[in-house]
Amino acid sequence: MAEQNMELSEQSQPVSEELKARRAKVFDFLKEHGIEYTTYDHPEAPTIEIARQYWRQDGSKHCKNLFFRNHKGNRHYLVVFDSEQSMAIHDMEKMLRQGKLSFASEQRMMKYLGLKPGSVSPFGLINDEESHVHLFLDANLKDMPSLSFHPNDNTATVVISQQMFMRYLEAVGNTWEWIELY
Repeated sequence: MAEQNMELSEQSQPVSEELKARRAKVFDFLKEHGIEYTTYDHPEAPTIEIARQYWRQDGSKHCKNLFFRNHKGNRHYLVVFDSEQSMAIHDMEKMLRQGKLSFASEQRMMKYLGLKPGSVSPFGLINDEESHVHLFLDANLKDMPSLSFHPNDNTATVVISQQMFMRYLEAVGNTWEWIELY
């Protein structure tokens, strides 16, 4: 699966220079590490509910990505799971066993992932130069042949095979683990 930019849909908005730069950083990183993927553009999709209308039937599992901090604010976690699932934060606390959690602020999201709300994905770890953020991946995603994420902006989707995603995680260098969430 080589890099492939799909045609813009008629509904797509022009992509700002800031978003182009965020995407380019992701695509450059993937290319530099020999990680193959496909991508397609679509209108802005800051939530799963909005994004659903633009997803292609490509066999990939679309993921929900949530960014948390612990009670002290000295640890940050990115949690990735099936977009068809939902979890209460209280349940998430029990599963992750990291103490009391809260959603990280927009300022923390920018500091650690270089992202704004509505564009969070594991590709934000590229911006975490100190490898501060720990990634929790839903164990149910292990069996999916490919996964879909925003490329650090919510006007496009990247489809990446499981094998290439594992290569990405090795290259980015953050700690991560599979976990049974539901």
